[in-house]
Amino acid sequence: MQSSRNRWVYAALIAVVILAGLASRSSLAACLPAFLASYAGDTLWALTVFLCLGFVFRTLRPWLVALAAIIIAFSVEVSQLYQADWINAIRSYRLAALLLGEGFKWSDMACYTTGLAMGLAGEWPFRDRREK
Repeated sequence: MQSSRNRWVYAALIAVVILAGLASRSSLAACLPAFLASYAGDTLWALTVFLCLGFVFRTLRPWLVALAAIIIAFSVEVSQLYQADWINAIRSYRLAALLLGEGFKWSDMACYTTGLAMGLAGEWPFRDRREK
């Protein structure tokens, strides 16, 4: 039987990761090395997607959560290739830009993969070791 995730823990993790992601896009990022300042936000965005899916689907196996999260993250990134006026008007709002992104970058795919790997690595010590 697959064990379930603790929603309180996941809610706290989601809040911490969101705050860290917002900080990485603020003036606080000036304190970070350039590499981290450039890529932390996208990495943490994907980790947030992973954590949110884990929060909602408490008993879903971690690799399935990661698969769903990577499909969502890559789909959002590819959607940024679409640059119609109406969607760009929506993206001009800060919250929409944070959720939907603004322009396609291949480096974001690597960041998303890294964020999801962080999520999987975080769940690794808590995996269900019981035999079925």
